[in-house]
Amino acid sequence: MSKKTVKKQDEFENVEHALTASEAFIEKYQKQILYGLGVVAVLVMGFLAVNNFYMKPRSAEAANEMYKSQLYFAKDSFLLALEGDGFESIGFEAISSDYSLTESGNLAKAYAGICYYNLGEYENAIKYLSGYDGDDQYFSITVLGLIGDCYVELGETDNAVRFFSKAAESGNEVLAPIFLKKAAIVFESTGKTDKALKNYQIIKEKYPMSQEAQDIDKYITRLQ
Repeated sequence: MSKKTVKKQDEFENVEHALTASEAFIEKYQKQILYGLGVVAVLVMGFLAVNNFYMKPRSAEAANEMYKSQLYFAKDSFLLALEGDGFESIGFEAISSDYSLTESGNLAKAYAGICYYNLGEYENAIKYLSGYDGDDQYFSITVLGLIGDCYVELGETDNAVRFFSKAAESGNEVLAPIFLKKAAIVFESTGKTDKALKNYQIIKEKYPMSQEAQDIDKYITRLQ
């Protein structure tokens, strides 16, 4: 018998042994395997049921409530947008808690924070704005910047700079220079002129076409 034939025979024997071992394992643990598969099936069916019969209807309800509150928000009726009118609208605050697992519920947190900011309640504004979880390249950055504005109003300059800088780190061509300048102004107000100058220079070099860059030389000249 050739070596090649012996090798093939050994391979067949190894495969046969592996199949026999697998069959023995399945036979021995058949009940446990079937139970495990059953659990997976139940979990999948449960997820689909929750998604189709709970989450989707709740999301639709939340979107409808958001629309009503956004109408008040668009009219600068921030208290009504926040708390509702007692008839047709429940308000952003209630939406954020009653529909917390939905996209609208998440967005309502940001809107509630904006309402509180405009009403001068900055600590509540920070609470709701911080609860918003978004990753888009405009709104979520604006939310970070608004948290910085809240801290400015509260006189917490270190926190203000932290959030302005975080918003600027996005690199957004429109928003980054806005928040770089806001951070620089706070730096100036606290005597940290070297850091303020650095921010102004970044605006000039990195965002030369931005609105903030149009008169940035006067800020740089004043600090040099």
